[in-house]
Amino acid sequence: MTADTRPPSPQTVGSTRPRLVIGLTGGIGSGKTTVANRFAALGVTLVDTDLIAHALTGPGGAAMPAIEQAFGAGVVAPDGRLDRAAMRSLAFGDPAARKRLEAILHPMIRAESERQLKAATSPYAILVVPLLVEGGRPRERAHRVLVVDCLPETQIARVIQRNGLPRDQVLAILAAQASREQRLAAADDIVDNDGPPDGLDARVLALHRHYLALAGGAAG
Repeated sequence: MTADTRPPSPQTVGSTRPRLVIGLTGGIGSGKTTVANRFAALGVTLVDTDLIAHALTGPGGAAMPAIEQAFGAGVVAPDGRLDRAAMRSLAFGDPAARKRLEAILHPMIRAESERQLKAATSPYAILVVPLLVEGGRPRERAHRVLVVDCLPETQIARVIQRNGLPRDQVLAILAAQASREQRLAAADDIVDNDGPPDGLDARVLALHRHYLALAGGAAG
């Protein structure tokens, strides 16, 4: 955690947003969800763009008509949700397809995340954006960038165990994301999540108190 105590001043923060928005990011398998849930347990409003994306691409999701029109029925599961395996195979094999998908989803995700941020009730909010660094200009969306960090081999092992993907597919996903060095260079704060979860609660609590102080809330 850095010792920076400057007041937040992002370009896009409106008066109805929390005074402090923390952009939480990290590579696949880094443990973003684990860390984010620790903040939520402390009463912090959590806005998770992955959950928003899943809702948009679920059965009857608002993004599904445009996705089916762009990519055909082959990426739609029988229940009407996005067939994520089919879409993943298509998108990672064709950069143009990935860009078309992003052009559909990203504006919708951003609009919903802004709506949820404006409804936040805690002194600060956590905005979980897996590709925050890749999107460029992360401080247009958040006051500070919190990176959940671990070794690439740890990421690979976790994703293989969690998703059952072959190693080469995990490596392709990693190659499409920012490198560990790029994320760390963009970080204001870092949570080391490489090893066992012992001590993670203490690290998150220290950051929580820091963010409350920055937001002008009680640091208890």
